[in-house]
Amino acid sequence: MEVAKDTDTVEIEVESGGLCQPLRRRVRRFLSAKQLYECLHPLFHVTYWHGLTCFYISSDAATGRKDIKKTLFGFVNGIMHITVYTICYSLTIFNNCESIASYFFRSRITYFGDMMQIVSGFIGVTVIYLTAIIPNHRLERCLQKFHTMDVQLQTVGIKIMYSKVLRFSYMILFSMFMVNFCFTCGTFSVLYSSLVAPSMALHFTFLIQHTVISIAIAVFSCFTYLVEMRLVMVNKVLKNLSHQWDSRSLKAVAQKQRSLQCLDSFSMYTIVTKDPAEIIQESMEIHHLICEAAATANKYFTYQLLTIISIAFLIIVFDAYYVLETLLGKSKRESKFKTVEFVTFFSCQMILYLIAIISIVEGSNRAIKKSEKTGGIVHSLMNKTKCPEVKAKLQQFSMQLMHLKINFTAAGLFNIDRTLYFTISGALTTYLIILLQFTSNSPSNANANGNGNYYPCCETLTNITNHTN
Repeated sequence: MEVAKDTDTVEIEVESGGLCQPLRRRVRRFLSAKQLYECLHPLFHVTYWHGLTCFYISSDAATGRKDIKKTLFGFVNGIMHITVYTICYSLTIFNNCESIASYFFRSRITYFGDMMQIVSGFIGVTVIYLTAIIPNHRLERCLQKFHTMDVQLQTVGIKIMYSKVLRFSYMILFSMFMVNFCFTCGTFSVLYSSLVAPSMALHFTFLIQHTVISIAIAVFSCFTYLVEMRLVMVNKVLKNLSHQWDSRSLKAVAQKQRSLQCLDSFSMYTIVTKDPAEIIQESMEIHHLICEAAATANKYFTYQLLTIISIAFLIIVFDAYYVLETLLGKSKRESKFKTVEFVTFFSCQMILYLIAIISIVEGSNRAIKKSEKTGGIVHSLMNKTKCPEVKAKLQQFSMQLMHLKINFTAAGLFNIDRTLYFTISGALTTYLIILLQFTSNSPSNANANGNGNYYPCCETLTNITNHTN
């Protein structure tokens, strides 16, 4: 009887484990990747269906290898998105310049702000679509350079953990969509709770603008993460060489040695027998490829980044003005919405676009900071080595670092790094002071429309002209 009980117990344990194992395998497979294109598969799947890229990542059924595949549907899908977006924006303009902000607050300045946001939003989303679809070859070329440098990284003993890139893309896509979903649902729930029914065209334009901007930021963040990863790997290779020279005699260093036990979060333990001069030469080639890939990515994203930052700055300026005007009591606002709802909406929208700017700047800044560390490591190696061949290679590497630098710009107008925070803060302060002074010097509510109705376009333009004269 006791043997039978033991047998039953074993059978139950095996059965329960069998039920859990397939689920674990699926989760593990969902969160793991072994190739470059495999780790970017969910990202380009999203961009493909939203019309931002004309290709997707396909898989070979025989070998399981993933690669880029262009389709005619990708081009048609992008054109359809632009067409529908244009029609919906035109409908909102013909509907007395309908916008979400206009339901909360209406005055001469808010009318001008709504017009600016509508026009900039339409131009911005169109530019993002066109600059994402037309120069697709740059994106493909950038991916090919990443693939080439990954092959060379394996020759110096580094095997890349693509699963980290896959999880990062999942995380950033999920966080972006969750923030947009919560903000969109919260905004329209407040409107409907006050018996305000926006048009379907406004629903679509409001949703698509935030979605397209979020996807563009997610793609840029993933590419800067790829650049940052590879710079970390190169720096680890050089640091490992420096540690070996510290722990061994100069004679042992001149000989071929076991090297490159990288201990960062992006690589696995691999050991390769290499000569130090050969390691430095391969590190130079990898660094050159990284700089080329970063430059190609910058050419692809440059106008998208300029558009996103411009839209974000414009919305932040007017949202901050609306909030300050209400909190300082400069506007006797009468509407269906409470002051708390009014301030909450514009504050959340302002925070949303602040997050967009911070995501762009921090992704770029991390890659730039990692690239700046390489120079210090190279010069540290130059001070330690006495081998003429290695010293010559390090001097060559130092010259390369002087001429090849990673830099991200917005169409060449300004650099995308942490100095942008100071620039935006100064410009924001200036424009807020101008807007607040304009409000205090004008009749406070002479032209305000407290019951929520709209100004006709021609009437508002006439009022502004008469006020100026």
